[in-house]
Amino acid sequence: MKINFKVRAKNPQFWIQIALSIAAPVFAYYGITGADLTTWESVGNLAIDALSNPYVLATAGVSVYNALNDPTTRGLSDSRQAMSYNLPKKDVK
Repeated sequence: MKINFKVRAKNPQFWIQIALSIAAPVFAYYGITGADLTTWESVGNLAIDALSNPYVLATAGVSVYNALNDPTTRGLSDSRQAMSYNLPKKDVK
């Protein structure tokens, strides 16, 4: 498995995708809305509950896998071209 994490880490979209892939299963399982997280205590309690629930961890793991996976390559690796990047590739028009 070779993934160019150095370049992915420089892309804010990567971090948004990872955060949402963890938050979405947690929020869905517990039926949480933004209005439910009004104190740091409630956020902490939710994190502890989620980390102690194997089902929530598994669904979050599947979501993170989907965020990391490049469906245009075999397995969980980036292409040779993507591995050669030092910065996220910009669109050429």
